Amino acid sequence: MHDFCFTYPYGFLVLIGGLLGFLRKGSTTSLMGGVGSGLLLLLAGYQSHQAFLKGSKSAAALFLETVVSLALTWVMGQRYLATSKFMPAGLVAGLSGIMALFYLYKVATGGNHIVKKET
Repeated sequence: MHDFCFTYPYGFLVLIGGLLGFLRKGSTTSLMGGVGSGLLLLLAGYQSHQAFLKGSKSAAALFLETVVSLALTWVMGQRYLATSKFMPAGLVAGLSGIMALFYLYKVATGGNHIVKKET
């Protein structure tokens, strides 16, 4: 499975979560953190997708996806440990942890596998 297949929905969930946190609680931290992280993920997913369509790999996109997911895992994991509230901290930490493992797997296996089409 290619990284961008999971990055698009993950990025949208993080972005929407940041918007909802701002709209429901007025949290500018949620707005900046969630929307900023979501946009970075969507940008990296788009970059990876475009590289795949051109028949190449995008190490920069995979690096960005990995760093953002690890950062979200750490920050939201710390928040969950401090508050013991599953929503949203525990959910985002868990989801980001799973995504970080997926991205680390992709890094370890060399990124998206490009199949050369024979003419």
